[in-house]
Amino acid sequence: MITLRKAKEQDIEIIRDIAAATWPSTYLDIIGQAQIDYMLEKMYNKGELLKQFLEGHIFLIAEDNQNQYGFAGYSIINPEEKIYKLHKLYVLPSAHGKGVGKLLINEVFNQVKNAGASALQLNVNKYNKAKDFYLKGGFTIKESMKLDIGEGFYMDDYVMEYQF
Repeated sequence: MITLRKAKEQDIEIIRDIAAATWPSTYLDIIGQAQIDYMLEKMYNKGELLKQFLEGHIFLIAEDNQNQYGFAGYSIINPEEKIYKLHKLYVLPSAHGKGVGKLLINEVFNQVKNAGASALQLNVNKYNKAKDFYLKGGFTIKESMKLDIGEGFYMDDYVMEYQF
């Protein structure tokens, strides 16, 4: 049975391993290997993940016994309006179709709703199949954005939002 637990700083390697195993199958055809390597190093290095923990990001890990299948990470981005952001949600390709993503997103919904959230936002690459997962889950496309992330690379995303 797959359960969820709140990650601790000691779980940074698990988060990094899942990201490294997930990104190629998710993004290779969309952004290419060079941008994958750049973004993984920029967003998933130990220092960056530790900084996120220290800034109050909540990470959830989906697992059964000793196997980890995916994770989600979120934080509050606008305390006045109680808007939260889902920064990360990745499930190992071997666990796709087993309900792990749904389990993770539902728990994020529950946690932010219990905290009084008015909305949950996320960014998703315009060509990522996960966009359909989020649309089915009740998110709407709020805006389109192209973000320069350095080294000549861009994130071409939709900002999606779920309102409570």
